[in-house]
Amino acid sequence: MAAVAPRARAKGWIPFREYRTWYRVTGAADTRRPTVVTVHGGPGSTHDYLLRTAALSEDGWPVVHYDQLGNGASTHLPDAGADFWTVELFLDELDNLLRRLGIADNYVLLGQSWGGMLAARHAADRPAGLRGLVVANSPASYRLWRQEMDVLRAALPPEVERTLRAHEAAGTTDSAEYTDAVQVFNDRHVCRLRPWPKEYLATTMETANDPTVYHSMNGPSEFHVIGTLKDWSLEDRLPDIAVPTLVISGAHDEATPVTVRPFNDLVPDVRWEIFEDSSHMPHFEEPERFRATLVEFLKGLAD
Repeated sequence: MAAVAPRARAKGWIPFREYRTWYRVTGAADTRRPTVVTVHGGPGSTHDYLLRTAALSEDGWPVVHYDQLGNGASTHLPDAGADFWTVELFLDELDNLLRRLGIADNYVLLGQSWGGMLAARHAADRPAGLRGLVVANSPASYRLWRQEMDVLRAALPPEVERTLRAHEAAGTTDSAEYTDAVQVFNDRHVCRLRPWPKEYLATTMETANDPTVYHSMNGPSEFHVIGTLKDWSLEDRLPDIAVPTLVISGAHDEATPVTVRPFNDLVPDVRWEIFEDSSHMPHFEEPERFRATLVEFLKGLAD
């Protein structure tokens, strides 16, 4: 994808319940082509690290980014309990966004990581205006995710894994030593670029400033999942997805093939692309191929 995102055509806030959702629109409205709505990961990240997908507007597709509730420029609720942060909340917010922006009758969802799971769950309800679905670097269930995290952790240097386990057992995952050990995992399986792209750094800083959603729904790290999503699965709903679906993952991805394969096996109209030189961020790690793959898929929706 382009290293610098095109300028936004519009941005601002839309009301959602008694809160506000921040959004950004790139590219001219085009009733012939669906709007690509980009759904960020986390839960608890921001749109920043996916901003380069705005370059799809240069290929003719309007693109929407937004910050999910509790994150980025949307309303923060640091005192909300874990029972507030539910999948249904974020599904309702996405529905509200589509309606308020007037694109609910013609759109494509591009979800990354947790955002891919959220987008797939939305697609399983078969909304009339959904034309296609892109699921990037997403597991089909957190049961599989937790299982595979143990596999990836076992391949870490023994001293790193001992440090992680010790702090997790002691409840000291907010320590600098734990953070340093987590970085060893992230450098292998989240983003292999050095230095990390500035957009990804922006997202990580935003999450660190208010980790309410991430800690409530996920936990203290990618591989220590103890939040409300720890047993959530999409597998039983994947056969209900009725639109063409593109699945993307990286060969070094924390979303391992075991976690991704249910999409390939259960979604009726699906294509799976594995990026050999990528981990969890192929839009940064193999940007040219990532953009070409998306454009090819989007063009195919009109056939």
